[in-house]
Amino acid sequence: MLYFEDLEIGTKASFGRYEVTREEVLEFAAKYDPQPFHLSDEAAAKTHFGRISASGWHTCAMTMRMLVDNITERKQAGLGSPGQDELRWHRPVYPGDVLRVETELLEKTRSRSRPEMGSFKSIVTVLNQNDEKVMTFRSIGLIAVRNPETRD
Repeated sequence: MLYFEDLEIGTKASFGRYEVTREEVLEFAAKYDPQPFHLSDEAAAKTHFGRISASGWHTCAMTMRMLVDNITERKQAGLGSPGQDELRWHRPVYPGDVLRVETELLEKTRSRSRPEMGSFKSIVTVLNQNDEKVMTFRSIGLIAVRNPETRD
């Protein structure tokens, strides 16, 4: 199990593989972001997208799946997240794209009021199959402390 004490500032990771399908793009858009350029080839062709693209929120959801799979695989003692900062969509995600994630650990802080937990901040970059940046954000994660009774 990976705990707060195991986190090292500057650590980089690359993981995940998510194939974006047309069916999933249409399903997500119909339910959560029913803008015409996410639902119609004709409407999308008249926009700067040029063709149907995934909702940015769908890109967030696909990224979350890869993040959780990585946390589970690494057996990280994760405790959720209080939020994200500086979310940016840099380029459209299209059906047929294959996404992956890169992270870099920027800082970590032990909680003063909750000795059993700490937090960490990372920059998260999502890239497509051409290594083009499609989305970035700064992630804030909560993680269990292995030995809460000891203080740094």
